[in-house]
Amino acid sequence: MSEFQLKNIYNRDYIKLFSDELTEIYPDFDKNKFRRLVFAKGWDLLELKQRMRHITGCLHQLLPEDFKSSSKILCDYAKAHQKKTGKDSQSFELMFLPDFIEIYGIDHYKISVKAIEIITKTTSAEFAVRPFIEKYPDKMLAQMMKWTGHKNYWVRRLASEGCRPRLPWGMALKALKNDPTPILPILEELINDAAETVRRSVANNLNDISKDHPKTVYQISKKHLGQNKLKDRLIKHACRGLLKKGDTKILRLFGFGDPVTVEISELKMAPAKMKIGDSGYLSFKIVSKAKTEKKLRLEFAVYYVKSNGTLSKKVFQISEKPFKSGQAEHIKRKQRFTDFTTRKHHPGVHKLAIIVNGIEKAKINFELTL
Repeated sequence: MSEFQLKNIYNRDYIKLFSDELTEIYPDFDKNKFRRLVFAKGWDLLELKQRMRHITGCLHQLLPEDFKSSSKILCDYAKAHQKKTGKDSQSFELMFLPDFIEIYGIDHYKISVKAIEIITKTTSAEFAVRPFIEKYPDKMLAQMMKWTGHKNYWVRRLASEGCRPRLPWGMALKALKNDPTPILPILEELINDAAETVRRSVANNLNDISKDHPKTVYQISKKHLGQNKLKDRLIKHACRGLLKKGDTKILRLFGFGDPVTVEISELKMAPAKMKIGDSGYLSFKIVSKAKTEKKLRLEFAVYYVKSNGTLSKKVFQISEKPFKSGQAEHIKRKQRFTDFTTRKHHPGVHKLAIIVNGIEKAKINFELTL
């Protein structure tokens, strides 16, 4: 069975459904021409974001040229769609709606901001809002601060998600990467939000910030950690990147002390030589020789061989738990070396390391071949 590709959500059935629904909102919409434009020559070669942008362009050809009129039609559609489906969730397929606002409304600030506020209740506008932040930084961040108090949690989420400095798939916000200070009041307003999707966005934003400003995230974490379970979970998720990097201050903040009394032995990768596409089993013994119970964060790292022969480290978590004095465990994990979208394997000598509380305690080599 062939693997489903996300780009195929934009199939003929979906485009027909959307165009029929849009015609109910805007009777002058030429739905038949829209379908022909969408599935014009070259459609099959387009990837997901290209298809999304192509649909945006097709809409622009058939909606009123006046942006105020066309954006109102799309907002009315978004409201009707939400009412019709009765869903309290966002529809990924409709992300060409905020894309339309991004492309054709960048010079119409007031109209676009209102449209984004309406449309994000139906589909996320986290990508569309970013060019507005870049062009109107002060006004847009002030608006996002206002959105932190919005009654709809999707709008509140946008206040955080839209200003993430390193949003995946989105354009980087260079000014906020260099100085995240303008974002911090927004995150402080949302850190106690009732909606988990909002709190998770705050955590993701802080994780973005931690990649360039770890001290800032440490200070925020220290301020909020220990106040309640929900906030503790948020802070832990926000610090996941720093924890994986073995940031000593963050590790100590979460109670992971110096692992000097922890011993790792019998480390193996079996088999020690395997072909790309195979799976191996790593195993080792861990013993805590501390006099008292210690909290241990246990991870392993694979140093993958890159195409140029250098090594690239990837960390995988095993467990986090307290170890009593003298406690010993044998750990075994399966690790696949199959190519997939985000990682291509290359032949050569790889390395395997066991990490305890951010410190590599043992390391061995193993080999992948063609």
